[in-house]
Amino acid sequence: MNAEDHNRQKKAAVINDFTSFGRCSLAVTLPILSAMKVQCCAVPTAIFTNHTGYDSYAWTDYTAHMDGYIAEWKKLGLAFDAIQTGFLGSAAQVEFVYRFLEAFRTPETIVCVDPVMGDYGRLYATYDEELANAMRGFLGVADVLTPNLTEACVLAGVDYREDLTDAELAAIGAKLCARRATKVVISGIPRGETLANFVYERGRAPFVCTERRIGGDRSGTGDVFASVILADAVNGVPFAVSVRKASRFVARAVARTVEMGIPRRDGLAIEEVLGELIPGPVPAVF
Repeated sequence: MNAEDHNRQKKAAVINDFTSFGRCSLAVTLPILSAMKVQCCAVPTAIFTNHTGYDSYAWTDYTAHMDGYIAEWKKLGLAFDAIQTGFLGSAAQVEFVYRFLEAFRTPETIVCVDPVMGDYGRLYATYDEELANAMRGFLGVADVLTPNLTEACVLAGVDYREDLTDAELAAIGAKLCARRATKVVISGIPRGETLANFVYERGRAPFVCTERRIGGDRSGTGDVFASVILADAVNGVPFAVSVRKASRFVARAVARTVEMGIPRRDGLAIEEVLGELIPGPVPAVF
């Protein structure tokens, strides 16, 4: 690596929705990538006042404006070390991702897909089978996949069960990596008093990373987890190390959030622990 490469700030384009309240999607990805010294270049798929877990919300579909990002960023000559996709609300947005990849992907670009499709064995209300099939097409373009258990089963065409064995999870991982991806972590697998993350990396032995289960489920947890994985991928951190770091960070954020008595719908209080992701000593400002 020459001096110019070493001093160049790395950039990741993140295609996801922006939710102003509730700590999820781009609202957590932006600060996490910044803390980990990666510039986050956001492409919003939709803009929400607050996430859909609340009793009401207002939102704007951003599909009609998304191609403008390609046109303007091409004029600027922007290049990205990584491209990540998150929540996509329609087949039209899936097609936009392919156009974005055609415009900006290089042989060195890492493509991370966080397939925000469902949970607890069910697809979200915004998903139909057509959109689910469109998401399966991303298996041919992704380098890194970060699905939860539901999403991994849907993408692999496997019946959902919470008691899948390690051997069955490894078979799912192999299927998800059969076309292009070399790394997949299946997150949030319930195992007694713990939550497990199953790590499959082509050419390496799979393993399970677990953390103690604290409180109930919270919005944005998967977004926080996937954001750490993305920044580490850009920074060249080994995948196994990255998954352990992401698991630990989420667990620390959950513990602090519960300690503060923050409502579950309000997500993880990452602000309280974000400094733990900053690499190296933090210099004094004053």
